[in-house]
Amino acid sequence: MKVIMAGMSKTGTKTMNAALTELGYEVYDFLENFWYVGDGWIKQFKEGFRVEDMKRMYENIDAVVDLPCDIYWEEMFKAFPDAKVILTTRDEDSWFKSLTNQMEDLNGDVMFRLARTITYTGIRVRSYFATTGQHLGNMGNFLCTNFYCKHEESLMRVKRKHERNVIEVVPKQQLLIYQVTKGWKPLCDFLDVPIPNKPFPHKNKKAAVLVEMKEENPVMQRIEKELWISLTCLFTFAVALLYKIYHIFVS
Repeated sequence: MKVIMAGMSKTGTKTMNAALTELGYEVYDFLENFWYVGDGWIKQFKEGFRVEDMKRMYENIDAVVDLPCDIYWEEMFKAFPDAKVILTTRDEDSWFKSLTNQMEDLNGDVMFRLARTITYTGIRVRSYFATTGQHLGNMGNFLCTNFYCKHEESLMRVKRKHERNVIEVVPKQQLLIYQVTKGWKPLCDFLDVPIPNKPFPHKNKKAAVLVEMKEENPVMQRIEKELWISLTCLFTFAVALLYKIYHIFVS
């Protein structure tokens, strides 16, 4: 593990995923954390965090971003004390607005909500994040839109406390406090890597994460395929049932 992203969701995590990938790092974002090491996280939630388990889960991974690693960054840092830590941040007003828009987008997408109900992988995703939420303590409603809408100041305090803790715990030489608007230079200087001859990426604009994941993420593409298979099976079953009912009444 070379880089632990400790910035909370909606501080540029998708952009950082793209930037670190461009720099040659093998990155696990929240869907990869679910798909490849989700069982390991569930085990740690139930049995307690162990350095040995964390090392095993991420032994061949260079960087992590987003849930649950951003919340449990300190447990990861204990397992990988030589890793560099990047604390992405942004102004609170735009962060809260982006967070709320994101959750409205996720919860308002009918197909995504349906996928979490009738597809194998979608159901696993829903179960995994429900379990994760239960182990966030006071952050248990972190994925709930109503929490954002009704408790803005409470969420702001959570963000401030989280960022203060990162700054207090991580040695200064291993910590970068970073805004993605700063581009390549401070990031590459901190990681001691060359600046790419490409524009700095900007992902998840206007909470477009679902569109981007459907285009780029294999796990989300799998869920979408399963959804269409499930819908086709349900449609076929419904047609067959109606056909049978029709013949019962006309015969």
